[in-house]
Amino acid sequence: MKFKNMSKKDKNEDIEINVEEAVNEAVNEAVKTEEVSVEDQLKEELGKEKDKFLRLFAEFENYKKRTTKERIELFRTAGQDVIQSLLPILDDFDRAIHEISKIEKKDNELLIGVELIRNKLKSTLNSKGLEEVVVEKGDAFNADEHEAISQIPAPSDDLKGMIVDVIEKGYKLGDKVIRFPKVITGF
Repeated sequence: MKFKNMSKKDKNEDIEINVEEAVNEAVNEAVKTEEVSVEDQLKEELGKEKDKFLRLFAEFENYKKRTTKERIELFRTAGQDVIQSLLPILDDFDRAIHEISKIEKKDNELLIGVELIRNKLKSTLNSKGLEEVVVEKGDAFNADEHEAISQIPAPSDDLKGMIVDVIEKGYKLGDKVIRFPKVITGF
């Protein structure tokens, strides 16, 4: 070994130096480990805060999109109650035109006047987004699109399960149906 030719004093000094070096190395490693662990902890905390911030930001963006969409929908259907309350008046105009047209006068100014008023009301409602749901006799009945009032025996075989008569027109405001057409079906 290395210590055979050395004196006792030299051996003790060499051991002390080795012990000091080992202690210094251990202390340096502990300090480095402590620094690394503190650095790792800070990085981990920073990562958690970034994740928390990103989630909060995404949640806020979703909130803004949702409220914008709700606001647009509100503006689109804001007049829905008013328009729905005007639909019976539009129906009354249609009935009046039908009854006035039965009168046998060639120059029927009354009919022309009522038609003008009805057309003006209808065009005003159309400008606000109201559309008529087109349903005719002979169309196939669909429970999702029509409201069946009653069933009667079909006048012909080709009208079985089909719409025989339209009692009340249906309307939609934008994409939303605000009144389903009321129909009579054949069986």
